[in-house]
Amino acid sequence: MQTHELKKFVINALEDLKADNICVLDVKDKTSVTDCMIIASGTSTRHVRSLAENLVTEVKSKGIKALGVEGAEVSDWVLVDLGEVVVHVMLPSARTFYDLEGFWRDGPDASQTVVEH
Repeated sequence: MQTHELKKFVINALEDLKADNICVLDVKDKTSVTDCMIIASGTSTRHVRSLAENLVTEVKSKGIKALGVEGAEVSDWVLVDLGEVVVHVMLPSARTFYDLEGFWRDGPDASQTVVEH
């Protein structure tokens, strides 16, 4: 699956479980770690964990294995590494505190897309 297809697939999986404030950041010119970061909010730790678990299940059904999942035990911030796309599912308070959008947006050549519901 190409990066743009994977982004769409991830967004759809997050929207299926009612993720809030989905934001797509193009970081391919800023880091060699990934091409894209997708950040979404959940309404509770249970919702954050469910969003991440559903995402891993959905990509697995398409033959894509998550390279790593971090933070599922605490669930205020779960990172799902899909290679070209890294997904951060966060509680709003963690999202505000860590401000990943600001961190990646403020660098040179930043591109950001917010998915409206």
